Amino acid sequence: MQRMTWRGMSTLTALAAATLVVLLSLTIYIPAAPVAAQAQPTATPADPAWLAFSLARAAIQEQENVRLAIVQRWDFYQDDWSGPNPAHPGRITGIDSCVSTVIAVNARDQIFGWTISITSQRGQTYYARVSFDLQDVAVCDILPQAAAVEPTPAPGTTPVAGGSLPTPIPGSAATGRFELGGHVDGLSPQAVDAMKRSGMTWVKKQIGMDAVGIAPRWIADAKANGFKMLFGAVGDKNALAANRDAYIASYASFVAQLATAGADAIEIWNEPNIDREWPAGQINGANYVQLLAAASNAIRQANPNTLIISGAPAPTGFFGAAGCAQGGCNDDVFMQQMAQAGAAQYIDCVGLHYNEGIIAPSATTGDPRGSYPSYYFGSMTARGKSPFPNKPVCYTELGYLSGENMGAAIPGGFAWANQTTVAQQAAWLAEAATIAAQRGDVRIMIVWNINFTRWDSDPMGGYAIIRPDGTLGAVMRR
Repeated sequence: MQRMTWRGMSTLTALAAATLVVLLSLTIYIPAAPVAAQAQPTATPADPAWLAFSLARAAIQEQENVRLAIVQRWDFYQDDWSGPNPAHPGRITGIDSCVSTVIAVNARDQIFGWTISITSQRGQTYYARVSFDLQDVAVCDILPQAAAVEPTPAPGTTPVAGGSLPTPIPGSAATGRFELGGHVDGLSPQAVDAMKRSGMTWVKKQIGMDAVGIAPRWIADAKANGFKMLFGAVGDKNALAANRDAYIASYASFVAQLATAGADAIEIWNEPNIDREWPAGQINGANYVQLLAAASNAIRQANPNTLIISGAPAPTGFFGAAGCAQGGCNDDVFMQQMAQAGAAQYIDCVGLHYNEGIIAPSATTGDPRGSYPSYYFGSMTARGKSPFPNKPVCYTELGYLSGENMGAAIPGGFAWANQTTVAQQAAWLAEAATIAAQRGDVRIMIVWNINFTRWDSDPMGGYAIIRPDGTLGAVMRR
């Protein structure tokens, strides 16, 4: 039978199909592979993964002439089709490389998206691919080698032998309503005023072991101004590399001191998926979980009310289809490794960063750089949440860069933000906060940042709500 490929399916068609399932059926979910296994479908029209599922199901129903209003299960995982598919007769690349009848000249150029499997009530499993921008769908007749493929680390990124993980100590769950906060350079009166006018109730500071003695003062300052305190507990990659076990023990003692001092939340490390923050050659989610487990138990023993947030990885696809190399891992692969190593039992909230957006957070298409998921707020959230479906998300950095009125050009590595205005920055931050609050699975969103002034190779001041010249770029209103 001739296979079909779809482009630009109506979102209304997808949503109509989604609504049909909710109205007519109770979907049964049977647990599958741990990576990106989705619980029973619930209509969440703003969630890109749900929309992708809806598009895939509608395409499969039309292509295969089957009814999938009631399904036995569905799964999804993020996929990379940039390499040729050896199972395809023409070894083509792209979204259509799972469709045997598509030839190279007709193949579409989408190389990133979701692979979705849907199992009918009769036990028949169908596969489809949906691009991250939700514009392209391919119903597959060449089956993937494995649904929910587990990432294979590149040489030099394998887990370091460290024995079994400790029994997790119960602690606080990340319950409660969505809350907003800001990352500050200091709690000046102007910063406090801007944050309160924006409805913020959290303040974030990064802290290293050498500054643990002043943590109580920072906590007291935050609470005196009506804020909860989140510490980003950064580590020393060189000390970790030199004596891993001893340093993990020291780090665990460090974060326990922060918890004892009254920290309301602690983020364990910062961007551990890249060699700027973690020892090269040892970057693997399982290695990080060894430190996470020790830190988590130390915190929960010291103060069970302190929220534990996993160290947000740097959003990146730099490491290509392999997923990992000596210098780091793509964030989605790293979080899959974390999940497989048992990270969920040691955290209350999944830490994420989003700081490279140049379009509105509600947009699912239109970024001139392409459709890579870390460009879009919705797909970035789904990307981080999928390995941890039962945990809420804590955005510990979320910001938009604007070089407007900075007096010098944006550094070359950040040229993608050249067209973003301060007005857009404010509008998009407010919109992101609104979307996050409405999702129901985002517990905290920390705006990056409030009042940093640095403007060089690391243009922190361009992310600031209070611009480096002291003027207020904008107050978020949502």
